Amino acid sequence: MGNEIDVHLGKRLRRRRRLLGLTQQQLAGACGVRFQQIQKYECGANRISAARLWQLSEALEVPVAYFYDGLAAIAQGRAEACDTGGEVLASKETMDLIKAYYQLGERPRRRLLDLAKSLNGDGEHG
Repeated sequence: MGNEIDVHLGKRLRRRRRLLGLTQQQLAGACGVRFQQIQKYECGANRISAARLWQLSEALEVPVAYFYDGLAAIAQGRAEACDTGGEVLASKETMDLIKAYYQLGERPRRRLLDLAKSLNGDGEHG
């Protein structure tokens, strides 16, 4: 299970870094490590210490708990249920859409979300 946790944390790290449009070099600079270390964290080859996880969470503007989201499902043997959404979120198209969405102001974001829900046939707009 130990390695599965390292891999999970690495995937979450990569996802958030990409979402923010940061390179491994930029994130490494913010944490005082070399980009190769970020590479090793992202693939799960190196374990992330508690202190480094805190630095990463600060640099990526997320709570430390973000990195552990979905881990309980893996521990219970439901990795497939967890990874389905991960594959969608990892695609370049999805990441580009999310970046563009967050570059909009609050009102246009709300309107775009309402539009997307209406196209999907979802009647709830809240």
